[in-house]
Amino acid sequence: MKKLVIATRRSRLALWQAEYIKRQLEEIHSLQVILNPMSTRGDELVDRRLDEAGGKGLFVKELENAMTDGRADLAVHSMKDVPAELPPGFILAAITRREDPRDALVSNKYDRFAAIPAGGVIGTSSLRRAAQLAERHPQLEVRLLRGNVETRLAKLDRDEYDAIVLAVAGLARLGLEQRIRARLEVEASLPAPGQGALGIECLAQRTDLVELLKPLRDAASEICVRAERAVSRALGGSCALPLAAYAELAGERLRLRALVASADGRRVARADCVGTASEPEALAQEAVAALRRQGADRILAK
Repeated sequence: MKKLVIATRRSRLALWQAEYIKRQLEEIHSLQVILNPMSTRGDELVDRRLDEAGGKGLFVKELENAMTDGRADLAVHSMKDVPAELPPGFILAAITRREDPRDALVSNKYDRFAAIPAGGVIGTSSLRRAAQLAERHPQLEVRLLRGNVETRLAKLDRDEYDAIVLAVAGLARLGLEQRIRARLEVEASLPAPGQGALGIECLAQRTDLVELLKPLRDAASEICVRAERAVSRALGGSCALPLAAYAELAGERLRLRALVASADGRRVARADCVGTASEPEALAQEAVAALRRQGADRILAK
């Protein structure tokens, strides 16, 4: 194999992520790697909530089509944007070392939510973030904010919002860490499954690529993301769910925290479980059972 083609979205962050993987592959294997940027439905539908427009799959379908018809060999994704269930015939061949998984408060005026006056407007496209904000700060108004990172920051700078919430990892990768006013601890804003990690998807039949990508895999990140995604998968795996899951590895012990909430933040179920790192999916099932004992299914049904 002398040449690889990576399918990627066109946003600056997606291109950064694809370039990052490109550089590693070229250094490790001394081969030519080409990017194939493309627009996805998820990028184009910026005036509606993602759960109303069709879900996370809108960000990856075109990339998967490119792999199916031979225009690309693999695709690079932010793992929080990848549906819990991949289409038949596709696999996640590698999950790379995770960046900071936390959410960030970004504001030109305030360095904490408690300082924002009642009625202040917070921007986010995430039901997960919105529900946790509503639970902790019911005096604030949460409004839809879609678009790439630069678009969201521009709307903040035009005073359309008092503050917005973005992923720390995305801002760091774009060299925009100076925009972060506060990194939100996971207790205050539990991350999305896979947040901060990059995943490389390819056709399951491409065993040559699976072998090629092995040096890019990070075992610790993979274990944590597997546990988090198993929670999402067990509860429906949709971005229409205000659902969070975050795992931390310490030696052979794995801690998994998970959360399900009503959209208004008035009903919240939480789980905090510890198990062995060798069985991340089993730990996820334990967390899901704990959430269901607290009424998670009833919360999600509404």
